[in-house]
Amino acid sequence: MYKIEEPIYFYLFAIIPAIIVIFLLVLWWKKRTQRKFSNSLLLERLAPNASPFKSILKLIILLLGISFLIISLVNPKMGTKLKTIKREGVDVVFALDVSKSMLAEDIAPNRLEKAKQIISKIIDKLGSDRVGIIIYAGNSYPLLPITTDHAAANMFLQNANPDMVSSQGTDINGALELAKTYYNNDDQTNRFLIIISDGEDHQEDTKQVAQNLTNEGVKIYTIGVGLEKGGPIPMRLNGAMIGYKKDNKGETVITKRMPEILQGIADIGEGKYIDGNFTDNPVNSIAEIIANAEKNEFETKQFSDYKDQFQWFLAIGLFFLIMDVFLFEKKTKWLRKVDLFNEEKAKK
Repeated sequence: MYKIEEPIYFYLFAIIPAIIVIFLLVLWWKKRTQRKFSNSLLLERLAPNASPFKSILKLIILLLGISFLIISLVNPKMGTKLKTIKREGVDVVFALDVSKSMLAEDIAPNRLEKAKQIISKIIDKLGSDRVGIIIYAGNSYPLLPITTDHAAANMFLQNANPDMVSSQGTDINGALELAKTYYNNDDQTNRFLIIISDGEDHQEDTKQVAQNLTNEGVKIYTIGVGLEKGGPIPMRLNGAMIGYKKDNKGETVITKRMPEILQGIADIGEGKYIDGNFTDNPVNSIAEIIANAEKNEFETKQFSDYKDQFQWFLAIGLFFLIMDVFLFEKKTKWLRKVDLFNEEKAKK
């Protein structure tokens, strides 16, 4: 297992394309100047040892040297031991609605992106708590099993979109049933399920399914995103806007937030409903609730004794830079003696 200590230095890789552009411009300028001075045949006689290949090789070696030096600045670290440690926390599972209605842009940038922002910021405020993520629309899918790896949770979260679910609709019941399988620690007394949705098109028997989950000790909190007056659902093709979703009559579909449905689920789940249109409101509320909850001890395995690996990349980078210094832009003597295409015989 490895981790990156200073990922900000990855931005230095922008130097690479800049150097390539400068090299091409200089090469073009040289060719243009040489044409003004003389023709190609005369230039070959004046500078028989000039090697265009060597120039490109020097550039490649220089870029490799710079790349390895940048990686050394990032300082990758390698975990050398996997050990079991004891931590205290609660289990928090997020159920994210990724139905097409969540693409409505009645709140910026859209309902789905707002929901992702909320979840990400809540995860950032958690301590050693375990988190899991479920996505649902017409079907429910486990996006991330319950884990203590918050970085992985944020990474998987950013990839969530409606295309990951095979059918559209709002299978909240499936998400509630799937959530039951996430709480695999029988000793955990505090279990939280946080549903983020616009509340539209939820099933009639959802409250009964939520009650069954509550009976197993899971507290359900709901966060509503979107405006109650609603908004159209944009349709895109290859990222370009092509119009809005229409019904069978050809009229534009208006999707609305249904807070009363989410409120009902939260009431049955012994939690509460929170308006999610202002990000800080649900983030601070949920973070406070979880912080004040009783923590249970659990075991987890993680890598430890991370050791710096920058020295290897630094050494390789310096090796390439030194090689670049001693590599000249003229043909190698032994290579000049190899008459691959019988050019010398043709001259005779």
